[in-house]
Amino acid sequence: MKTSLIVCLLSLSLALTSLAQSPAAPQTSPAAGAPAGAGAAAVTSPGAPAAMSPGAPAQMGSVPPGQSPAAAAPATTAALSPAAESPPPAPEAAPSGGILGSNWLIDKFHRGGPVMWPILLVSIVGLTVVIERIFWWTGRWFRRDPKRIEKVFTAIENGDTTEASRLSRGSRDPVLRMMWNGLNHQHTSLQGALQVAAGIEIKRAGRFLVVMDTLVTLAPLLGLLGTITGLIKSFSFLGNEELAVQAVTGGIAEALIATACGLGIAIFALIPFNFFTSRVANLEFELQTAATNLEVMLGAQTAAEEIKFAGQAPVAGKGSSI
Repeated sequence: MKTSLIVCLLSLSLALTSLAQSPAAPQTSPAAGAPAGAGAAAVTSPGAPAAMSPGAPAQMGSVPPGQSPAAAAPATTAALSPAAESPPPAPEAAPSGGILGSNWLIDKFHRGGPVMWPILLVSIVGLTVVIERIFWWTGRWFRRDPKRIEKVFTAIENGDTTEASRLSRGSRDPVLRMMWNGLNHQHTSLQGALQVAAGIEIKRAGRFLVVMDTLVTLAPLLGLLGTITGLIKSFSFLGNEELAVQAVTGGIAEALIATACGLGIAIFALIPFNFFTSRVANLEFELQTAATNLEVMLGAQTAAEEIKFAGQAPVAGKGSSI
């Protein structure tokens, strides 16, 4: 049982960590094949004269010897055009939205104020207890053996208590375990043995129900505490006109977030708490019914043996007097 609790806690921690982590922003690599001086060419305005290197043979307006002005015009236009030198900028990747994007969970957690830390602890403990109880009751469902219980009662009706004890030995069914304890102590204290065994089984079934009951009551109280602290924070900034609106809205958001989280945890824990409580009550009824049937059968068998022994006693005495 302790191992299952540790595994549940570790799995919950890993799940919360993976949900809280935001995806890494994709980095855009520079366009392949862009020249190193493309940025400088893009900055130059179209109306400004192009800068010429000191070793240039002619200036912008001059025509080299042996070349017509018509042939030099396209080259000059290409040199002055910024679009011809720099490629169009690559479109940036849109940021991922949604609840899990951009640390939505962590942002709401921090906006809820310091009361969110005990609320987080309460939620982790409550979820762990619910998962552990679900596994326990599922295993008990598979451990039930009603056919063997009927065989035990049949053997007791036939007066074969040894066979009944053998059938109930080593079973994982709580009803059979209780019956086995009662059959082994039937000559000393049958009722006491049945009560002790039934109490042990009920205690196993009701484990951690007190914790769940405490969480159901504690979570709304923590949410109410967060509401009060958020309102106190809001009203403390009312004197400053510059920060009044922003501070008041932030404090109200803190109060509402803490209240919503506290109520959500209480609602989440209340449903399984009532379900597990009803299952414990059903198990207690089954144990009481089986214990009562066992006492009645063994009592009837003992009474029949006493009547048989009492009927044979006068016959034995009469024979001895003759």
